[in-house]
Amino acid sequence: MENLDFSQYVSEGAEQKVYLKDNSHVLKLNDSIYYNSWKDYIHNLLLHNYFFPDTSYELLGFTKQDDILYSVVKQAFVKVTEQTDLQKVNEFLLANGFENTRNHDYFHPKLGIILEDLHDENVLTQEGILYFIDTVFYLTDSFWYSN
Repeated sequence: MENLDFSQYVSEGAEQKVYLKDNSHVLKLNDSIYYNSWKDYIHNLLLHNYFFPDTSYELLGFTKQDDILYSVVKQAFVKVTEQTDLQKVNEFLLANGFENTRNHDYFHPKLGIILEDLHDENVLTQEGILYFIDTVFYLTDSFWYSN
C-alpha cells in the first residue's frame, strides 16, 4: 500500500494506528492482534459494516511496517460533540438482541456473535447519535450452525 502519510498520526490502541486522511476520513492500520487469523479479522470488518454502516470500513489493502503486516482501512471521521453515555450504548445493544456479558463486552445468543471493547473511546457521540468506530467482533461455533 503506497501513499500513506504517516505524518498525519492521530492515536493508537493495542491493535491499530490511526491517521487523519482528510477532513472526513481516517486511515487505520490494524495488525489483527486480537484475532486468531486474518480471516477472523475480515469477518470482524464484515460484521462491523453490517451492524454499523455509518462508520463502515473500506479495506484499501495491506502494508508492512517494521516487519509487521497491517491492513489499511478507511473510515468516516466522527467529530465528538459530547461524552458518550455507556448506559445508552448498553440500552442500544440490549434493544438489538445483545446481552452484556461483562464491562463493555456483549454477546448475541441468537446469532452467536461476540462484540467486545465498547468503551467510550470506541463508541463516540455526535449530536446525540452513537457512532461505533472501533468494534471487535468474534463468531462463535453457534453462528455457523444456528437456524
